[in-house]
Amino acid sequence: MWINAPACPARQSPTLPAGTVLLRRGTPSEVVYHVGDGRVALGLLGREGLAHQLGWLEGPCWLDPGSAVLGLAPLMDVVTDSAVQLHPVPMAEFSSRLAALPDQTLALLQDLARAHRQQAELTVSRLGKDAEARCAEWLLRQVEPISDGDNTPSFTLRERKRTIAAQLGIAPETFSRVLRQLRERHLISGKGRQLSLINLDGLRALAGA
Repeated sequence: MWINAPACPARQSPTLPAGTVLLRRGTPSEVVYHVGDGRVALGLLGREGLAHQLGWLEGPCWLDPGSAVLGLAPLMDVVTDSAVQLHPVPMAEFSSRLAALPDQTLALLQDLARAHRQQAELTVSRLGKDAEARCAEWLLRQVEPISDGDNTPSFTLRERKRTIAAQLGIAPETFSRVLRQLRERHLISGKGRQLSLINLDGLRALAGA
């Protein structure tokens, strides 16, 4: 279940459950969140949670301070991935603290925020390619000959599925579902961490190669 973060006074440090939406893409926020403890996921929300997951942050950290520095709406949705302790700072207070900085320091912060936002915009635009296409493209990049002489390209998953999913900008559940669908369509085979690509042409077509 995905619920919105409740409004709370700036001096409280509430603990929110996993699945709480803290920031919504394109929606200006009236507060800047500092995570004291816990983990949040970044990505794009779908009907059943994060349809595209881009990474995680663990406290202590600020959530999307660059957007606050530039006075812009968030580029990504942010959802708690565990119980999270928050310290919300009103935007007006955050802005007044920025205004008190030396001009050169503030200019540096703004330049860094712009550079980070440009990179984030590129990352979000990459999500235009659907999950199956991105998974197929990733699988094709991993293939290597197996040692028993079989000509079927194969490889071993050397990273956790959660880590691979984050690299692809999708949720771990989506990555597992796509692998299952590719097996059902006889494009790949294998169990556990060992995968074989049994229909390269089909994967290339899916990847748009």
